[in-house]
Amino acid sequence: MMFSRDELIEITGAIVLKDEISSLKTLAISTDTRTIKETDIYLPLKGASFDGESFIDKALEAGALAYFTTNECIFEDAKLVLKVENTLSAYLKLAQYHKSKLNPITIGITGSSGKTTTKEIVYSVLNEKFKTHKTFSNHNNEIGFCQTILSMPTDTEALIVEMGMRGLGEIELISTHLNPDYAIITNSGTAHVGRLGSLDNIAIAKCEITKGLKQNGTFIALDQEIIKKHVQFNGEKIYYTLKDVEIIEKSQSYSKFKYKNEIYELNVDGDYNIENSLSAIELGLKLGMTPDEIRQGLASYHPIEKRWEVEEIKGIKFINDSYNANPDSMKASVKAFIENYPNPLVILGNMGELGENEVQYHKEVGEYLAKLNYKVKYLTVGNLAKEIGKILTSKNIDVSSFDSNSQAACYILENLNNSYTIFLKASRSMKFEQILEEIKKRDI
Repeated sequence: MMFSRDELIEITGAIVLKDEISSLKTLAISTDTRTIKETDIYLPLKGASFDGESFIDKALEAGALAYFTTNECIFEDAKLVLKVENTLSAYLKLAQYHKSKLNPITIGITGSSGKTTTKEIVYSVLNEKFKTHKTFSNHNNEIGFCQTILSMPTDTEALIVEMGMRGLGEIELISTHLNPDYAIITNSGTAHVGRLGSLDNIAIAKCEITKGLKQNGTFIALDQEIIKKHVQFNGEKIYYTLKDVEIIEKSQSYSKFKYKNEIYELNVDGDYNIENSLSAIELGLKLGMTPDEIRQGLASYHPIEKRWEVEEIKGIKFINDSYNANPDSMKASVKAFIENYPNPLVILGNMGELGENEVQYHKEVGEYLAKLNYKVKYLTVGNLAKEIGKILTSKNIDVSSFDSNSQAACYILENLNNSYTIFLKASRSMKFEQILEEIKKRDI
């Protein structure tokens, strides 16, 4: 998105410290000195451990014509210098302006788990009828929001924005700048309970997505009492549940189900993926899509990197689902795996950000998995995952526990053959891709 000099000043409320640029010149926003172009104005962001204003000189050396600042410092090489009170606020205002100018159908998505998957499924469905733009990967904070909006093509008809959060107020900030027509909450669970302190606070934070939702818009969410308890929206509300689904067939990388008298298919397995797809179906119907269009969209969905990523290494099939994990997603994904794959082996790692009750949450996962009536071999990696293993061992389930990814990789190489299918699940901080890398580089 290119902005004129006058637009930049008016939208951000900036004070002009230097102006030697043509009023006809248009500039693109850049926050990264490494990728700056000659047509860019540098917008320096600040964080807990960095200050983009320290790199204004680097941005100008790289070719930037102009920059924003929060102080009075003026560099001679700049053609335009604009002072704002807060650069993030300026970024958000510019994104909001661009979105309102293009005015696409706008969808906001959040949830404790499944929000990135749901975003991708919704994109696959809407893209059957609309020119659709979405949040890249999981760039779901306020900076990712701005990047998503400002990279939106001018012919965009539908915009999908994923919203993540680490504390109260963060989803509200994005939602009030996005002003969505539709808001989706995939679920409210235990993710980030260590930061927010309680399950109620998590639900309150997720329901902030309605703060910017248009009053004539629609709220779509999983049918959970905790969401219904805390959502504050007087407009149309649609709740979906897996209880309304008839599952017709489940197999490796395939699901077939009936919902509202229509049959749909997904090229992924797992009841939780079916559940995630229900919001896309409901949204598609609200937007006037036909069941056939929705069917085609669901059938075109494929998981993104480190989400149910299938890879064969040294004759052994691995399924890497270690992008992130919380108790709810770990239970659901392990259940889906062991239901559909022969001779399963599951590698579980620590789950992060669970607060003072983190040990108990890991034990609860162990209790849940122990009740599943399947023969499974488990490996655990890390001190917290070991608590899962202790519960499973107490139930006479085969478990081996390790302190490092390297030890787990050695065990696999020394003890397993290609009759196994191996599933990996842990929080991103466990870096479970290291297990696969170790196996690739060692002799079997």
